[in-house]
Amino acid sequence: MSIQTPGTLRKQASQALLRNEELAISALEQLPMELFPELFKEAFKDRHTRIVKAMVAAWPFPCLPVGTLMKTPDLESFQAVLDAVDMQLARKFHAREKIKELDLRKGRHDFWTIWTGTEDGDCSESGDEEQVVKVLPRYAVRRRLKVITDLCLRLRLDEEQAYFLQWAQQRKGLLQLCCVRMKIWGLPLCTIKEILSVFHPRHIEDLELSMGWDVSTLTLFASCLGQMRSLRKLSLARAYKNTIRTINRTADREEKCVRKLVSQFSKLHCLQHLSLNGIYFLRDHVKQVLRCLRSPLETLSITSYILSESDLNYVPCCHSLCQLKHLDMRGVVLLALDPMPLRLLLETVAHSLQSLDLQGCKMKDSQLTLLTPALSRCTNLTKFNLYDNDFSVNILKDHLLHTANWSKMNGEQYPAPLECYDDFGYIDTERFLHICLELMNALRAQRQPKRIVFATDTCRECGMRCVYDLGPRLCPCWQ
Repeated sequence: MSIQTPGTLRKQASQALLRNEELAISALEQLPMELFPELFKEAFKDRHTRIVKAMVAAWPFPCLPVGTLMKTPDLESFQAVLDAVDMQLARKFHAREKIKELDLRKGRHDFWTIWTGTEDGDCSESGDEEQVVKVLPRYAVRRRLKVITDLCLRLRLDEEQAYFLQWAQQRKGLLQLCCVRMKIWGLPLCTIKEILSVFHPRHIEDLELSMGWDVSTLTLFASCLGQMRSLRKLSLARAYKNTIRTINRTADREEKCVRKLVSQFSKLHCLQHLSLNGIYFLRDHVKQVLRCLRSPLETLSITSYILSESDLNYVPCCHSLCQLKHLDMRGVVLLALDPMPLRLLLETVAHSLQSLDLQGCKMKDSQLTLLTPALSRCTNLTKFNLYDNDFSVNILKDHLLHTANWSKMNGEQYPAPLECYDDFGYIDTERFLHICLELMNALRAQRQPKRIVFATDTCRECGMRCVYDLGPRLCPCWQ
């Protein structure tokens, strides 16, 4: 006789109830609370919408994290959940009802692991990085049901999100609607402001805004940004310069717009991660942005724009960067700039820095030589990228010989030295293989790299790189 675990027994009980919807619904009043999570998961997955609706209304726990179960779009089951919320708003719910929060975020939530004894794919978020759901802090409004969500807003919404936004708009005075993570790509400003009238900015902790606006339009968004007092992570991308000048768009007016926008950063007391990608007007304003920050940054990403000398000079003086863990300066051309301020910053954060990305900075030998002593002190580095810079084999080898203390390094990327190319800029595969092996052997005399790659510039014909890691992998043109 086999001994069945409590988890197996709960699953069998749930399946038995699902075979008779009327019985399942009528049994909810007497159903032990331990059976609710397993029964709800099975009912939601198999689209037993009547049972789902009844269970939301009778839910015996303070929070229902249904978002983790929405692995694939299922508008029918989702509508059943929202219909049950409407029942609660209309006071048409079971006396047993205790639900305070409906969590629609798709990140992993420990609730299902605790109550069902499993941790399967239903409880993970699809995407580049797994998000672990946190419980929001309690705000002043406690009597209304709290609905927590993440939003990814594009010009064309999927059916599920379009339905939810319309539903939320119609009930914004009846519920406490909280968006924790908001991504906005290419929406008009008026639409964004309308959404923020439903999901108040004060709840947003993570904002990703890729807009394609000019600075005047972005300034009209500034007051919304200043209200995001819980913001921990901010990513702004693609702000363009006004190409058509009129009387109302003078340089002075533009300068005032930039100052108004930058001033909002002083209100973001929780900000820890700041990413500014392709923001043209940052030139000569990085100092103002960094001076406004009220808390130390863990991540600073300033990519794809031209850095001024005054910008770079202020970086090592900024108190908000003294605990930096991640620095990304991809595409910031450092060729004509003195790298000493960057060296001073690296010396300041040597104890904390974990990743450094200097891809495409167009650095030369003299600049790497100046940075190498500071880099050698960054003993907590785990990721380092120097692709698309121009170094000779001797300077690159000297750098590698100064990295014996990089015991935590998991991934490092270097450009193929200049000697790997012929006079016309094409890769010489024989030289490439020989030089990369030489560099690898020199490094292995100091330490054993876990993951290291040498790569050429992208091929003019196929757009791929020749790379050397465990061995050579040439681009298709050379195969």
